[in-house]
Amino acid sequence: MIILRILLNGLIMAVEAAAVVAIALAGYQHPFAFAAATAFLTLLLGLRLEAARLRNELPFYFGGHVARTFFFVPLVGLVEATLKGVLAGLAALFTFSGTNADRLYWVAVVFGVTVYVGAATLRYLSIKLDGIPARWGYFRLAPPLGLFFSAGLAALAAYGVIAQASVGDIGWRLVWELPAKPSVSQVSELFFQLKQAFDDFIVMLLSGVMSREWARVVGVFVSVNVLTGFVASLYAAIIASVVRYAEDRLL
Repeated sequence: MIILRILLNGLIMAVEAAAVVAIALAGYQHPFAFAAATAFLTLLLGLRLEAARLRNELPFYFGGHVARTFFFVPLVGLVEATLKGVLAGLAALFTFSGTNADRLYWVAVVFGVTVYVGAATLRYLSIKLDGIPARWGYFRLAPPLGLFFSAGLAALAAYGVIAQASVGDIGWRLVWELPAKPSVSQVSELFFQLKQAFDDFIVMLLSGVMSREWARVVGVFVSVNVLTGFVASLYAAIIASVVRYAEDRLL
């Protein structure tokens, strides 16, 4: 029996790792389909969770004077879930679309590691504190995972793994290389370079009042890359929920 539990646990962990790789690979190879799936899954998960949150949150603000089934709960839940779905879809699209295959490969690697860390964190919270992975992932995990992803890309850029474009390079590309009607991939590549230039500018400004090392740390927090946390937290929540369900049923 103990051997069977060990084998089943190993199988679940292998499936978890395979799911993370598959998600990162899907974003890398099919950015548009991945963005659409991300928006749809965020909306689908949000429709249930936003309404549940509002029903428990209204008494906190209004006491017993407002019923939990008040008519605007489904409407507000739909609006919030839709907005988060759009944001997550756009973040997924701008994360994985582009024309630099080498950069996108490393983005996929960092994203996969981020999702795995998120899923492992949710699994730990579920086991130790009886946390619900879907709720924690949807409402609370996006900021820390966004910072983790942003720090990963910043580290790769600092060590030269991801090439950094100068303002002159961006200007040249914008004036001479970008067509009159650019594709989404071309716009995303330019957007990524602009994000890098903005991050470098923030670090340069902060370097005047603190060391460059600390300026890079602060730059991680204000980077646009943090928005990818909305995408990573979604898939971390889904994976962790499936893993915990499998563990409860099989172990």
